[in-house]
Amino acid sequence: MHKYLVLGGTGTTGRRIAARLRSADHAAGDDSHSVRTASRTGSDVRLDLDDPSTWAPALDGITAAYLMEPTIRPGDRLARFAEAALETGVRRLVLLSAALASNPDHPLHGVEQTVRNSQAEWTILHPNWFAQNFSEGPWRAAVLSGVLALPAGDGRTPFIDADDIADVATAALTTADHQGRTYELTGPEAITFTEATNHITEATNHRVEYVAMAPADYIEQQVAQGVPRAGAELLTNILASIANGYGGQPTTDVEQALGRPARTFKTFAGEWARTSS
Repeated sequence: MHKYLVLGGTGTTGRRIAARLRSADHAAGDDSHSVRTASRTGSDVRLDLDDPSTWAPALDGITAAYLMEPTIRPGDRLARFAEAALETGVRRLVLLSAALASNPDHPLHGVEQTVRNSQAEWTILHPNWFAQNFSEGPWRAAVLSGVLALPAGDGRTPFIDADDIADVATAALTTADHQGRTYELTGPEAITFTEATNHITEATNHRVEYVAMAPADYIEQQVAQGVPRAGAELLTNILASIANGYGGQPTTDVEQALGRPARTFKTFAGEWARTSS
């Protein structure tokens, strides 16, 4: 039986994956605490990707791991952690990466290549923008204020529900059916941010307006809020690519992995309204 390490154990995907793994353990009558979450704070074990001295305790006894980079930043720290995981005997890796990580300049290029070139059983996930960015992520405060301003123009993108990501990741961690697969995870339809905020308005009865923002203004806004300029520029460029028609097309990879269609954004908005009321 695998012993699992879930990075970002308090985050959007990590906590959902850990809950699914623990639920499966409970259903199987396994009380051996085979799931360990890791983050800088608030998890089963402290893990700081910038502090290699925290790596060995987190990896002790682990045979399968969910890897993700908790911040948007250049560097190879997650790649080095993946190498350490492989050296300590981790046999199965599921990496949350990004569709553009094939570009050598992308911050996740190094770790993706490390995972692909390893002898482990690996699965790589390329998710589109999370639907939960509106409800619990970086756009939540703006959504609650009633105005969401981003440099995405009128472009379309197929938002993916984090519960779908967690379901695919859990399947990849717990079965051998997804070895060597790279999944492009999207929702079933590409919509504009205006359409997304309209769905939220309709579901919650709380009016939310989307405003297209100039990329240069968005960079300065993010820097003023404490985001390093390199990170602000990277995020802005990705958002601006949506405005330029590169928001991505819907795929059927969720259905291929799970045998069911991906959730729609309208379904996400309705579930958020029900659970937050």
